[in-house]
Amino acid sequence: MTDFVDQSSALAGNDKAVFTVSQLNRRARQLLETHLSLIWVEGELSNLARPSSGHWYFTLKDDDAQIRCAMFRNRNQRVKHPLKAGDQVLARGRVSLYENRGDYQLIVEHLEPAGLGVLQRRFELLKAKLLEEGLFDEDRKLDLPRFPRHIGVITSPTGAAVKDVLHVLKRRFPAVPVTIYPSPVQGEGAISGIQQALELANSRDECDVLLLVRGGGSLEDLWAFNEEAVARAVAASTIPVVCGVGHETDTTIVDFVADLRAPTPSAAAELVSPNASELYAALQSYQDWFSRHAGNQVAAAAQALENLRRRLRHPREILEKQGQHLDHLEVRLFRAVQLQLHGKHLALDRMHNRLNAQAPAAKLGQLQQHFGHLTEQLSTAMKHLLARKREELGSSAKLLQAVSPLNTLERGYAIAQTESGQVITHTDDTEVGQEIAITLVDGSLDCEVIAKNTRPDGQMDTPK
Repeated sequence: MTDFVDQSSALAGNDKAVFTVSQLNRRARQLLETHLSLIWVEGELSNLARPSSGHWYFTLKDDDAQIRCAMFRNRNQRVKHPLKAGDQVLARGRVSLYENRGDYQLIVEHLEPAGLGVLQRRFELLKAKLLEEGLFDEDRKLDLPRFPRHIGVITSPTGAAVKDVLHVLKRRFPAVPVTIYPSPVQGEGAISGIQQALELANSRDECDVLLLVRGGGSLEDLWAFNEEAVARAVAASTIPVVCGVGHETDTTIVDFVADLRAPTPSAAAELVSPNASELYAALQSYQDWFSRHAGNQVAAAAQALENLRRRLRHPREILEKQGQHLDHLEVRLFRAVQLQLHGKHLALDRMHNRLNAQAPAAKLGQLQQHFGHLTEQLSTAMKHLLARKREELGSSAKLLQAVSPLNTLERGYAIAQTESGQVITHTDDTEVGQEIAITLVDGSLDCEVIAKNTRPDGQMDTPK
């Protein structure tokens, strides 16, 4: 095989690949684990060793060969059945190789007795098959009658299950008739017997619900209820079937196919039979409620009749009362008309007064008077404003006079400016030969800079 060569270990200049022992064992382990991943192996258990680490080491063998096995602690803790040397077991695991010794071995993940494993695999395969066909679907299952007319029981007529069922039915609802359809429920003939009993019950069509029951037992004892033929016969029944097989923890294929699953035969009987004591108590409760309700209704009707009788009056009394009411309405109408007329007269007077107040002559006199007042107010305001402005102008003139450059020039100072009008404040602002203008209090002088004298301390030189 081309992928068997580890090219990283090939020698330079040599066409042959050379493996170390570790590399060879590692590659052998990889090939075994890749091509034989997870398999089932059946054989006899021997050389079982359980060291303090919790791992199991043993050998599986048959008449011609054997293989070493290892089952680690996290896996063997799940083994529920006690095992010993000489047991025929079924192991599921992956083939590997213990590299340190080069031992070929099986790493076991699951271990169980061989016979039980075969039955369990058959159970799972059939369960998956029928599930895919839809025989477990709830929408195909039949509803049980609430009050059955006739109950059929398919079971062994000599077993304990039939006695338990009849006892429960007699205790809960003795009035319902029960028919036993005898059939073996274990061993040879159980499969065909159950099929025939189901066919007979459906052909006679005298029952509206069937109980398929038997007591507890081992997986082998209950195996008839895991057979495909029995499951299909139950699914084909036109009469609802309740399955009560084994104990509460037992589960069979028929439990999934039946219209209802009961944990025990007695529970199946209870599920299909109404409780006569409870029904009687319910009827008594309904009767008591009806009696109380009817009595309350009669009493309420009598009270209503008495109230109507008291409210009944002679027609003359009604006419007199209506006449008195009419008189009251007439008086109220007259008063209402008077109030309306009085309100209209008052509104008309108010409108006349408003009209007179809005006459043009009166309005013109009011406007002339208001114009005179406004003229006087305007004249007074103008006088006050002029006086305030004259006062503000005098203050501004005094302030301007105080800060005017002319006052400074009168004290003997001058302002030097360049030809562009820039004020000269330092000697560095001019150059020798530059023409400048000197502003005095009574005019200006055009001058030329012939020399610059600058004091180091920044003080002004004394004119020479």
